[in-house]
Amino acid sequence: MEKVVITNKNGESITLGNHTPYFLETLDGVGNIPVTIESQKSPKQDGSTYIDNMLESRVISIEGMIVTRDNPNEVLNYRRKMQRVLNPKLGEVTITYYHEDKIKEIKAIAETTPIFPSGQGSKGLFYQKYLLHLLCHQPFWLDTYYESREMSYLMGGLNFRLSLPTNFSNRGFKRKAANVGDVSTPVEIEFKGPATNPTVTNETTGEFIKVNRELGEDDILTVSTVFGEKYVRINGENAFHYIDLGSVFWQLVTGDNILSYQSNNDSIKTRVKVKWKSRYIGL
Repeated sequence: MEKVVITNKNGESITLGNHTPYFLETLDGVGNIPVTIESQKSPKQDGSTYIDNMLESRVISIEGMIVTRDNPNEVLNYRRKMQRVLNPKLGEVTITYYHEDKIKEIKAIAETTPIFPSGQGSKGLFYQKYLLHLLCHQPFWLDTYYESREMSYLMGGLNFRLSLPTNFSNRGFKRKAANVGDVSTPVEIEFKGPATNPTVTNETTGEFIKVNRELGEDDILTVSTVFGEKYVRINGENAFHYIDLGSVFWQLVTGDNILSYQSNNDSIKTRVKVKWKSRYIGL
């Protein structure tokens, strides 16, 4: 069964599916994304030279019918609830898609308030057609959960209990992290001290994030590599100025990535956690 749940920032939601009151009839834009292709053409060149491409924002259109059984006043109540949930002034909503064992989510903003046509066949005592137009600035569907494992010190080395268990010696701590999505995906890293100049490297790309700072036992360092939402915080306070100048806010490439952790002060109390959500270009 296919269904869509739309939830706003206030936690209020509506479910569109094959049951009352919100029947789902068509769902467009969940698979395709417009692509802008960059190319270059030289004088007298046949054709052009491909340079790069970028995925544009995703547009999702939903059509359906509000249906009630006994009370015609309920049609108006359900219309009002849909308007509240999709109020653009509240900001982005979360669209969660369900189909059999597949669950994915995406953020979107309503391009218009819900449309309720009044033409023949669109409205009656116990039914009302609806149209929704939503814009997803980030076009990728995400898993609804984080892949997340804690890196912890055990006697004889560091053991990272991940989907692919790996044992780490006291130096050169390495492990695999699998990005099963279609594109690279950002990560969030959490250090719990003590540690000195903690560094996490994606050995697959050669990029690292290093924070030139000593962490005490009660300190928590968090780093996000999400585009437009990058941050470095110690105990919730901005710590961007401690970032090593050679650092890159790296992402996990598709497939297996080899990650390593280093610190100038290894401790059995140190904890490092890397988490991410895989990204997909379509359902």
